[in-house]
Amino acid sequence: MTTRLPIVDQADPAAPRRRHPSWLRVKMPGGDGYREIDRMLKGLGLNTVCKSASCPNIGECWNNRALTIMILGDICTRSCRFCDVKTGRPLPVDEGEPRRVAEMLATLDLNHTVITSVDRDDLSDGGAAIWAATLRACHELAPKMTIEVLVGDFKGSIADVDAVLDADPDVFAHNLETVPRLSRQVRVQARYERSFAVLRRGRERGALTKTGLMLGLGETREEVIEVIDQLGELGLTILTLGQYLQPSKQHLQIERYVHPDEFAELRDIALARGILHVESGPLVRSSYHAEGQAELIRRLQASHGSVGFASIPGRAG
Repeated sequence: MTTRLPIVDQADPAAPRRRHPSWLRVKMPGGDGYREIDRMLKGLGLNTVCKSASCPNIGECWNNRALTIMILGDICTRSCRFCDVKTGRPLPVDEGEPRRVAEMLATLDLNHTVITSVDRDDLSDGGAAIWAATLRACHELAPKMTIEVLVGDFKGSIADVDAVLDADPDVFAHNLETVPRLSRQVRVQARYERSFAVLRRGRERGALTKTGLMLGLGETREEVIEVIDQLGELGLTILTLGQYLQPSKQHLQIERYVHPDEFAELRDIALARGILHVESGPLVRSSYHAEGQAELIRRLQASHGSVGFASIPGRAG
């Protein structure tokens, strides 16, 4: 059985939905590129976080042949209060999924792609083996494509994190989502410290690391800057900052809309802290404009050698 999230204390089901400000208006998805991607996904029985999480940028991205495949099914074992992905008891693991993912991405002939997954706390390895199989299949069928993985926290298992890293991703991403004070409220079954440890492990292994924060959940400016400072000290490569949007009345309410000027200021602060690339704006999501980061990734891999797994000898490129 699958469900959407239950009504939570912070959401008033009787409250009228807020009207988004002008800078958050997007077009309805459509167009030839959008329909092509939709047909391919349906034909191969694959999922995307674009649809499952109700991303506002789906029309723009799919028409530009940019998408974020979501592996391990479309049912999550967690019930984060910001996310529109279904929660419940997942179906059995699809062992053929890694190959189908690789086939689709190879057909699209992409320079860069992002792969994510639902959380699979029902599996002993959190799905790490399927993650590794997916990466290996993509390296085989699309060797020139750089790959960003957006993983869960694997309940803090370093062995499972290492299993993904051993499969040679080009960017290793895990989202903190919010500031420490709000983390338990926003991500019920997760912990800020555990998520930070996942990112730290990626840096210890020499990976290009990436994380994202949602703004507008009640955090203060000082709290956001404190997190940015921590990420700068960690040596984070890429940071995304975007506006939280309430998917439904069953999710956390928006505490405030963050103006584009404030996003721009936070971008400058993050860059000043040594974070190399920052996407910051109301409509930014974890994978937003990720394909535009491929050149940066390759440049860093070429100049740093040990930074970025695609530089390991024997990897086609």
